Amino acid sequence: MKKIECPSCNVRLKNQKRTADEVKDLKNRLNRIVGQIQGIEKMIESQRYCGDVLIQIGAVEKAMKSVGMRVLREHMQTCVSEQIKAGNQEIFDETIELMKRL
Repeated sequence: MKKIECPSCNVRLKNQKRTADEVKDLKNRLNRIVGQIQGIEKMIESQRYCGDVLIQIGAVEKAMKSVGMRVLREHMQTCVSEQIKAGNQEIFDETIELMKRL
């Protein structure tokens, strides 16, 4: 992974970039989730039934999990694979920590 230095942060970039279609798909999924969250906000403002709000919150959580799993799969197929080939054994611990957080 490339590290780009800036005065206030360390930013890591992928060596193998996502394709335009992959970026488009992820952005579309995230935009749908943003729309769902905005819908939940409106439901709360309009005093909708708690059960209905909770169902929508569950749908957002499931959608986020789906995006996360997609990025994790991509990460393992590209970044992790590249690091293993380069002899970096620490990537295993990093990947396990990422999976725990997901």
